[in-house]
Amino acid sequence: MTFRLVDMGWGQVLGDALAGDRSGVRMICPFIKHKAAERLFGGKMPASVKVITRFSLDDFARGVNDLSALRLLLERGASVRGVKHLHAKVYLFGKTRAVVTSANLTQAALGRNHEFGFVSDDAGVVGSCGDYFEALWVKAGKNLTIARLEKWEQTVKDYLARAGGAGKSSVLGDEGADAGLEPEAVPLPARVAENDQAFVKFFGESHRRAERSMAVLEEVRRSGCHWACTYPKGKRPRQVRDGAVMFMGRMVKEPADILIYGRAIGLRHVEGRDDATPEDIALRSWKTKWPHYVRVHHGEFLAGPLENALSLNTMMETLGSSSFLPTQRNAKKGNGNTDPRKAYRQQAAVALTPEATAWLNDRLQDAFDQCGTLPAVELAALDQPTVAVSGKWNRQGGGGNSRRNIHNDALGATHASR
Repeated sequence: MTFRLVDMGWGQVLGDALAGDRSGVRMICPFIKHKAAERLFGGKMPASVKVITRFSLDDFARGVNDLSALRLLLERGASVRGVKHLHAKVYLFGKTRAVVTSANLTQAALGRNHEFGFVSDDAGVVGSCGDYFEALWVKAGKNLTIARLEKWEQTVKDYLARAGGAGKSSVLGDEGADAGLEPEAVPLPARVAENDQAFVKFFGESHRRAERSMAVLEEVRRSGCHWACTYPKGKRPRQVRDGAVMFMGRMVKEPADILIYGRAIGLRHVEGRDDATPEDIALRSWKTKWPHYVRVHHGEFLAGPLENALSLNTMMETLGSSSFLPTQRNAKKGNGNTDPRKAYRQQAAVALTPEATAWLNDRLQDAFDQCGTLPAVELAALDQPTVAVSGKWNRQGGGGNSRRNIHNDALGATHASR
């Protein structure tokens, strides 16, 4: 009989437990990410897999839970049920091992986070954990089906295309069963550290740089980056995938730099849906030259002036060729441009390396903690996009800024074209 406390290496712990007993897995886990699920169940599936998780569509929209992970489980024969407000994390492997931990089935929890719990093969512990699972399984309602999952996928996709998340903590609802659990006090943000693609998107022009004293809110309102990153005519951003982290950078002067003032989660460009409409151009006339979009959702932006933001120059000085994917690739193969300052010239955006993504995420979070973020209510008051939903084009009503004001600001003091 063993009972072992664990505070790291949960990926290895779960992998070893599955290798030791593949007769069946029962899992209670609120948040499941696709890569982590594939990591655990990447080989031959156990004879039986039963999963209790959360079915909150708001969680899926925020990116803390993956619909694609549930699809992977279903397609590999697992039975999946959902419970509202679930917090417990219990993993059972056959009748031989129990794992109780703070770790969700995410890459961060399995490999990076400080998570705490225990592993036991004591029959009494395993049996008690099994009893808890079976009681909750009964309360969790019916098994998830592919048809039901596909409806959720479309609902979340439509919502995110309408700049989901601005000023609203719960709008899509929770499809899980009510097992009498208490709700969370604070909604979780999108998890930017879990995503494997990131870009810096540049706003402004080199000959029309903003003052560092410019308010971030004004830049967000001017550019519309709370719901879309714009790209030039004839250059569609086809490299951006769903879930990419889009860091927002504004060209500034005295001294010249690009200041990173926010980040959001991107959606893959869809031709037609993600092109400027006449209404969009009436609002921001410069979109005649920058008509293509990467729509974004769950944006977070620094409060106060741009001078609170992060210096891209500092990042490039620190990381060198490891700042951007093109320069890092060239450095590894030994030819081509390795100067990050040359890599982004005449570009609307540039792909970041994992090292640069982590550098920006960590320091931007520190800046958020120190300076605060733009309140959700202020973002919700900004103009909202036109988007095709269920085959129809809809204008989402904006809040406190008129079309005329945004149009005039776009042509006014900043003179920025993107």
